[in-house]
Amino acid sequence: MSNNEAMAMQQAWRWYGPNDPVTLRHIRQAGARGVVTALHHKYNGEPWSLDDVRAHKALIEKEGLVWSVCESIPVLTDVKIGAPGAQRAIENWKTSLRSLAGAGIPVVCFNFMPVVDWTRTDLEYEMPSTGLALRFDMIDFVAYDVCVLRGDAAAGFYDPAVVAKARQRHAAWTPDDIRQVEDNIICGLPGGEGRYDRAGILRELDLYRDVTQDKLRANLVHFLKEVVPVAEEVGVKLVIHPDDPPFSL
Repeated sequence: MSNNEAMAMQQAWRWYGPNDPVTLRHIRQAGARGVVTALHHKYNGEPWSLDDVRAHKALIEKEGLVWSVCESIPVLTDVKIGAPGAQRAIENWKTSLRSLAGAGIPVVCFNFMPVVDWTRTDLEYEMPSTGLALRFDMIDFVAYDVCVLRGDAAAGFYDPAVVAKARQRHAAWTPDDIRQVEDNIICGLPGGEGRYDRAGILRELDLYRDVTQDKLRANLVHFLKEVVPVAEEVGVKLVIHPDDPPFSL
């Protein structure tokens, strides 16, 4: 293999399973070779069996594509906050990892983001090219948190100048604007690991009330000490998705 071949990047496409409006055939027609996917219909922490993984892989290969990356095996809240159910959830995660390895999936991505996984405030932002893009606007986010979700109690978490701009932004919102921003932030993004209503997101936030940055980091270290040896044993590369956006929310 030449150096160029060894360094070649594969064009891959995210696919959220059979219910994804973008089909595998669409992906192939767009010129992609690889697929980044997971067993999104089994995102409740139950272990993935080898048969289930192989069945998902067969759907991909039937269209002449390859399953390049599993993104993600969900890391449950119990693991992130260090709850009593954490070890059981980790053991299930290891089982899923072994199943993916048994089916020949070479790379597994995961994240350790609290509460809402990756976050956007706009799912249909109009670009100058006339295309649509995902977008995160900090002022929108703070306006929702301080003026809708948690109220004045949340203001202390943000820069006062940002809060002032957020209050002005919220004052101009209509009820429809509020519903749209709320849907974008808490109701779940493609591939996300949680979908909430307002009461549900407040309950989830409360679970993290006593979880400091140091404790969250310690729980991540414990998780890695458990799963990395298994990944090394079965020959799978692990990839952690950074916080998205790349700062604490």
